[in-house]
Amino acid sequence: MEEAVEKSAKLLGEARGVLAFTGAGLSTESGIPDFRSPGGIWDRYDPSDFDFHRIVSSDRAREAYWKMSTEFYGTMKDARPNPAHFALRELEETGRLSAIVTQNIDNLHQKAGSSPEKVIEIHGTAFRVSCLDCGRTYARDAIEARLAAGESLPACDDCSGILKPATISFGQAMPREAMEESLRLAEACDLCLVLGSSLVVYPAASVPARAHESGARLLIINRDTTPLDDLADVVIHDSVGELLPRIVRAAGRFS
Repeated sequence: MEEAVEKSAKLLGEARGVLAFTGAGLSTESGIPDFRSPGGIWDRYDPSDFDFHRIVSSDRAREAYWKMSTEFYGTMKDARPNPAHFALRELEETGRLSAIVTQNIDNLHQKAGSSPEKVIEIHGTAFRVSCLDCGRTYARDAIEARLAAGESLPACDDCSGILKPATISFGQAMPREAMEESLRLAEACDLCLVLGSSLVVYPAASVPARAHESGARLLIINRDTTPLDDLADVVIHDSVGELLPRIVRAAGRFS
């Protein structure tokens, strides 16, 4: 383990353009359960019930979706960043972090002090709600207050259109600009940090794959194996929250 940490610190210290790619494993260390893990949301709900096309075409499906989403949002709203989130903020302060591309929708990078313009949320955010018709956005808490007051199917104040948390559901198109920017940054970086992602959800997982194809080194820290482990320069199957702060601190010796 110490040898892997030292090698990781050297990779990070020598890099000049670092792209961080973060996934659910980072959030679980802040107490947010992974949707797919035992006891997670999909143990209690059928994910097929929340396909995007079903949500927009059925009032009943949309009511069930809001119930599920509200339950998950309560946990997420109270969550706090863990040491890995703060380590990424420290890395940003060195001037060598180009961006954080995150699969997470929990706002924890921003809570830790990462610059919002450096955080690309390719699966959206649970902290805003969007009208699918006119595009108006709302603060999530404002819509949650309406739900708590008894409104089961919130609609847009401007056009009466369907409101939905600004997250990407099954069957919903990925945000084109966010994906294009993520892939551009992947092509430009010289080191891609994969932190807490199993790299099985596409097209998001194509970002670190594109970085490797473009010549960047890969450093993967995730508790479980990933499809890119064999291509990475260093792989550590352990806690991101415990290891990343150590690696970021030690990297200063190689800068």
